Amino acid sequence: MKPISIGIDIGGTNTKYGIADREGNILASNSIPTTNYPDPKVFVKAMHQAITDMIADCGEEVELLGIGIGAPNANYYTGTIEEAPNLSWKGVVPLVKYFEEYFPHASVVITNDANAAAIGEMIYGGAKGMRDFCVITLGTGVGSGFVVNGGLVYGHDGFAGEFGHVIAVPGGRLCTCGRRGCVETYGSARGVVLSVQEELAGTTSPSKLRSIAPEDMTPKDVFLAAESGDVIAQHAFEATGKVLGESLANLVAFTSPEAIFFFGGVAKAGKWILEPIERHLKQNLLNIYQKNMVKLIPSYLPESDAAILGASSLVWKEVDHMPSQARSTSSA
Repeated sequence: MKPISIGIDIGGTNTKYGIADREGNILASNSIPTTNYPDPKVFVKAMHQAITDMIADCGEEVELLGIGIGAPNANYYTGTIEEAPNLSWKGVVPLVKYFEEYFPHASVVITNDANAAAIGEMIYGGAKGMRDFCVITLGTGVGSGFVVNGGLVYGHDGFAGEFGHVIAVPGGRLCTCGRRGCVETYGSARGVVLSVQEELAGTTSPSKLRSIAPEDMTPKDVFLAAESGDVIAQHAFEATGKVLGESLANLVAFTSPEAIFFFGGVAKAGKWILEPIERHLKQNLLNIYQKNMVKLIPSYLPESDAAILGASSLVWKEVDHMPSQARSTSSA
């Protein structure tokens, strides 16, 4: 029988799930609305039925080794989701415990989505063979996963690696975390739009972006404008890349990664965001890191399957006995 893992990516609106094999092939996938399940126990019951049906319908003889879950504010050590702002499940939710009640013979692992992306990059993507790298997700927020000496960094409480909430601009933009000047307020999709608005307010230069309401603007709009020669869009990406590059220079000083992988909607702007990041990173690196310059690489994971692959890869990490600390799945 073919060994498989289930990857589940829990988002504020929808939950994606699918079956993956060891080579990273998605055998089947689907999604359900997260918002339809205000009770996490009912959500897990629905997921059990959906996964059972999917395995039965996949057309192959398979052996379920485990379930990997990527979720906001997920704690690998405790198996819980804790005070996730974008989910209706409040407080501390012992999600791994709930899944283990339905899947008693499968390994169930949970971590935040950026950590899952890092392990996915290691198992399936461009970080194969690397022991020191990090993944930066530039989407609705800014997430990060750090791999050091071959193991994911969780910290003593399970919440290490919050690059998005490093203060990059003291007294700067207000962040959803309540502080000011976090990297996320500049490097996220919303951060790029705010940079555009600041550029528009500071000049009378013509720009096709002036016709788009801030609440409707996306990084893709800014990318297309930059591609067409829009100076406002290009300046906004330059401003975003400056903050990210300077902040990443500090990150390199902490972990000295071989590579930094970028994933998410903002990263899809390609050269418009990656070139200023690289330039400002180089300008702010300590001399000792200049000789073996860290590589800046777009994620190798296919966008359509990245969330499922990232989550499912958590299972293969456990199966392969890669360096990690034991987690507790006791209820909080």
